[in-house]
Amino acid sequence: MLKLVRFNYLYRDGSNFKRQGSVEFSNPEQLTIEEIDNRLKSCFEQESFFIAHQIGIPELFLYADEPITDDDHCYHEYQSLEEIENEHSANPSRTIGEFLTVVQTSAAQGWKAFDPLDHLSRIQARLT
Repeated sequence: MLKLVRFNYLYRDGSNFKRQGSVEFSNPEQLTIEEIDNRLKSCFEQESFFIAHQIGIPELFLYADEPITDDDHCYHEYQSLEEIENEHSANPSRTIGEFLTVVQTSAAQGWKAFDPLDHLSRIQARLT
């Protein structure tokens, strides 16, 4: 059975309320967890902070369901990686190598911070 890499991350607001998420990637390159971890940390601000939409993963903002507060910001936090068994018949659409390329490109271009209130307005406009 093929192994996958699970990228675990979270959104933590200024009051330490959290929402966790994960994304799975195939690993045909057979990169080690340690190598992936080192490459990610070298790209993220302070080894853990990133803008989710810049790297094509779901945003976990609390303010998507609750009113925006002064505790809200735009950064997500890298938590961990784990190797898991592929329990599905289909592989994820992206490889971990492709994901690393996107992360490295985004880091090189700079993490584009934004005001959560402006971002929420854009999300709501798309839904209406």
